[in-house]
Amino acid sequence: MTTTPVPPSLIATLPGRYYTDPEVFRQEQRHVFEAMWFCAVRAADLERPGAFRTVQVGRENVLVARTRTGGLRAFLNVCRHRGARLCLEESGEVRRTLQCPYHAWTYDLDGRLVAAPNLTKMPDVDRSEYGLVEVALREWLGYAWVCLAEEPPSFEETVCGAVVERLGDPAAVEAYGTESLALGRRVRYEVRANWKLIVENFMECYHCATIHPELTDVLPEFADGYAAQYYVGHGAEFGDEVRGFTVDGSQGFGRLPEVPDGRDRRYYAVTVRPTVFVNLVPDHVILHRMFPLAEDRTVVECDWLYAPEVVASGADLSKSVELFHRVNTQDFAACERTQPAMASRAYRAGGVLVPTEHHIGMFHQWLLDRLGAGPAGGGTA
Repeated sequence: MTTTPVPPSLIATLPGRYYTDPEVFRQEQRHVFEAMWFCAVRAADLERPGAFRTVQVGRENVLVARTRTGGLRAFLNVCRHRGARLCLEESGEVRRTLQCPYHAWTYDLDGRLVAAPNLTKMPDVDRSEYGLVEVALREWLGYAWVCLAEEPPSFEETVCGAVVERLGDPAAVEAYGTESLALGRRVRYEVRANWKLIVENFMECYHCATIHPELTDVLPEFADGYAAQYYVGHGAEFGDEVRGFTVDGSQGFGRLPEVPDGRDRRYYAVTVRPTVFVNLVPDHVILHRMFPLAEDRTVVECDWLYAPEVVASGADLSKSVELFHRVNTQDFAACERTQPAMASRAYRAGGVLVPTEHHIGMFHQWLLDRLGAGPAGGGTA
């Protein structure tokens, strides 16, 4: 089919193949997920020494464990002997060591090889050299971020910098004290859509009036189609009659102690590329972590975080959680509705972005730059 030139008020999107082609996804695994900082695990989930969790990062399975001294370490989940996966469970706890179930090669929680059948008869084997392959790890906002790159990019520039780029202030997110909050609820969503459709959806609010009635009741300006991320430093203001960020606008919980007066009735959204969304409201924080598993399958874990005393009191969180849970299910249904059309010849050259979505064009160009492709709307992966 022929295409006509895009009028100046519109911007062309990525071609449809970027959402359906397994080879494009493989390149994203290599140049995006395995090359950048990836939010893997909430640190408090690994409470005691020996607690671990495994997560998929690009093509690699990564093991994050709490050590005997209380720190966190990350390793490729691969035994150095014959390559068996060390931990098959998604999460668990060991007493002192990690042992391969195949030939019983055993590693301490710092990754060092400490035992193996007949190891004493091989005195030339360097136990550190044959330890687990370590992965770079940083803790921030109460989460463990890992990077598989041999030379990880600057965490301050690529992760913390995303908050500065969005909020305009490097200290703005610190006021919410995310690292000291308690987990009130976690929901895991299996989304049958490409991860980029989810990112694009989160970045814009052109769809809000159509599919988010509860959200636009709380944040009326979203009904006009302008997302909170459209303006640097802007947070959408609660409606005049809204008392809290809840599904019916009723009172939530007490404002987090360091949140300033100017933010006490506002919602802020931050996209930390490639796979994290941070949502800031006066009394809690909502954090999404995406785990892209295939070109048309993405797992999203969403955490609702509150002041520890709120969770400890057994307070009813349902109205607070329900608002963004509905937003999530509405958004993910829209992404799943869109995914099949990415393979249609009608979308072979892509679609278009309206003016309130133009910032998504920057996301597309960022991705193409990561993949070493051409300009957005006409690049090749």
